[in-house]
Parts: sequence; C-alpha cells; structure tokens
Amino acid sequence: MANGVFHTRHGIEINLTYEDLDNPGYTGLLEEITQPVGQRPRDLLQCLKDYKGEECQCALAGKSPWMFVRRQRSNGQVTWVAAHLPLTHAATPQESDKHKAMKERIARTAERHGLGVETEARSQDGRIITDVLVTGAGARVGWEAQYSPITANTVRRRSAKARERNIAPLWVTADATSALIDRAPWTRVDDVPWQRIASPLTLMIRAGVRHLQIWKCTPSSERPCPATGDACGMWHSGWFLPALCIPQERATPLDELVVTSADGEHLPVRSRDPHDARRASYLWALARDVIRWREITGETSVPPESGPADDEPVTYTEQEIDSACHYGEEGPHTSSPRPQRERTSAVGLHTFDHAPDDALLQPTRPIALRLSPRERLVVAAELNCPPWEIGPCMLCATPIHRYGPRSPKACPACRLTANHP
Repeated sequence: MANGVFHTRHGIEINLTYEDLDNPGYTGLLEEITQPVGQRPRDLLQCLKDYKGEECQCALAGKSPWMFVRRQRSNGQVTWVAAHLPLTHAATPQESDKHKAMKERIARTAERHGLGVETEARSQDGRIITDVLVTGAGARVGWEAQYSPITANTVRRRSAKARERNIAPLWVTADATSALIDRAPWTRVDDVPWQRIASPLTLMIRAGVRHLQIWKCTPSSERPCPATGDACGMWHSGWFLPALCIPQERATPLDELVVTSADGEHLPVRSRDPHDARRASYLWALARDVIRWREITGETSVPPESGPADDEPVTYTEQEIDSACHYGEEGPHTSSPRPQRERTSAVGLHTFDHAPDDALLQPTRPIALRLSPRERLVVAAELNCPPWEIGPCMLCATPIHRYGPRSPKACPACRLTANHP
C-alpha cells in the first residue's frame, strides 16, 4: 500500500505517515480525504506516480489512477494507507435488493400505522440523505438500512448530522460483525433474501433491543454475581437480551420497533462501560426501563462527542513519502476476518447498596399469545376483526385487536390503570 497520495483540488502531496499529513496549513484535511467515495469527487486523490507523469501500473492495466484512503493494521499498528479505487467495495445486486426491500418495508409499516414517512429524506443543504424518516408523536427516527460494509467513522459522522437535525438515528443491519454496531443506535435482523424482507411475514430483531434487569445478589439468585461470581449481597442492574431476562421477555418484531420508536415507547440508550470509559454500548429499550435506569445510575443519553475513526488509535511513523505505484501488490480489498462486535452478555452493569423502588420487574412484553385456531376465530368474531390481527395486550396478555391500523397495544383495562394508577 502507498503511504502518499496527491490531492487534486489543493494541488498538494499528502504523506499519510504524519499526523498533520505533512501539510500543517490545511485543517480538516484527514476528514476530507477519508470520506466515502460516494460523498466526494472520485478524482479527489491521485496516484503520485501517475501525477508525476510516470507509468502508473493501475493506469497501464486499464484502470483509473484515482485512490482512496483507509486504515490498515500491520505488525500490531494501525496506519493510514492509500489504495486504488477499483478495489473498493461496491454493493452487490443482492445487497442493493435487500437495502431497497428494507426501506420499503419500514416505510410501508409506518404508513400503515398513520406515521409520517419520507423516503430518501434530504437535509436542507441536500448533503445528508436519510433512507427512511419516520415521524411520530414521540420522535423523528432516521432509519438507515445497511447491508454493505461501512466504516465506523462514517456511522458516527452521519449519526451526529442526524442529531443536529433533531433526528434519532437508527441503523439496521444483518451482519453481527458490522462496524456500525455500538457506534450509534442500532438493531440487527436475520440475514434473509430480499423477498423475505419484502414479505408481510414477521421479521424479528435479534440484537440491539434490550430490557433492564434488577436483582439482589444472594446465594439463591438465579444469576451469578457480575463482579465476583459469588453472592455479594449487593444489588445489580444491567441491560439483557430478551431471552436472557428473568422472567423471559419476548423478542421485538422489526415492524413493532418502527412504530414504538416513533411513538416514544422505545428510546435509544447510550450506556457507558463502568470498567472502560472509552467503551459504550448503544441499545433500544422501553421508556419505562430507561427512566428507571437513569434513576438508578444517574446516567443520561447525552450524545457523544465526535470520536476517532475507529477504536484503535492510528500510529504515525513519519517516514519519507513513497511515490511508487503499488497496484497489483495490494491484493483484493479485504481485511483480516472481522471479530463479532455484537455482544450477547449483559451491558451497562451497575452495583449499588440499597434496593430501588419497585425492584421486582414484571415482564413488560408477554412472550406469546397461545390460542387454538378455533379460540382465535371466536375472539376475532367478538372483536369484529380478522383473526390474524389478534395479539396479546403488552401488559396482561389478554387477546385484543392488536395488529390492525391504529390498533392499541394494551387492553382497555390496562390503559385505564395506566392513566389512573
């Protein structure tokens, strides 16, 4: 890989081994040259050998001499390197079809429930495009369907731009190794064909939505002590996946999160790791859980400041610029196998001395509604709705007309109790 590149707009040579890129007079230069190619001119960066009028191996091979800058790990260090553009990732037809199907599904679901929907929503300056902007009574949620690789820096930057426009970013992926995980509010679904995404069949969320669990650490506890492994007599709280909750919570369907995130029933949470201040986890949780978590921990969901392009800092070796063309030596644009960023263990674990109010949590989202086909038909006739729109009250599991347009999520009795405790 080359350690230097020519900037065609500024007319300068850039040495990637220097922290100031060997051009101290240009502020914001690194952010400019590391932008995704789709957001800047393709001919912004040029192979130094081609710029000097010498034989560029890439040009001789019938390719363009334009380049991009990315991170590379070598000998235990992370550095910036330049590579030729033909080696960048282009969305495959399968990825494009899945991306389109996911956008259409989110928009269709939001419209069916009476929410405001805008696809390919542009900012006023036209520079920021949101895949699907869903507006409800509780929030404006910017859904980003991400089926192709993306850098952590791009996720952070686009999420920050969304917050500036009073939009809650929500990234959805099918890849447990995606760089977007825990870089912004996110969720993961199964990796299925685009036809399955576009179908009316339920698409369950497998990660990114969690529930608050609070327990006292005693010898009879069903959970081990997260601090010592032995009963410590203290109280603990943390965010758990639905299947690991006690009692077990049910998984959230994607279509449901489209509605509840816009209505304010689900809120984004940024939970700092108490043992590592640099690490934070992003998740979506029920508003009730979020309020209690803030009361217990004192944490807030203040958006983070702009972070580094990745978790590891870049090492600047301050070498002489190399103007040779390394096309053909670069190999395919792949990295070493990416570790799974998604965690199944609890996040945001906290320990405290005294029991909080209402320490024992009841399941907020019943796992399933168990009705025989005949029972479902009887209930549907009583409620004057199709049998497939019957579902459980989210608080007491009573069968209700749950999945029709503008249908409530709780039965009349539970709504009355909630309004008049």
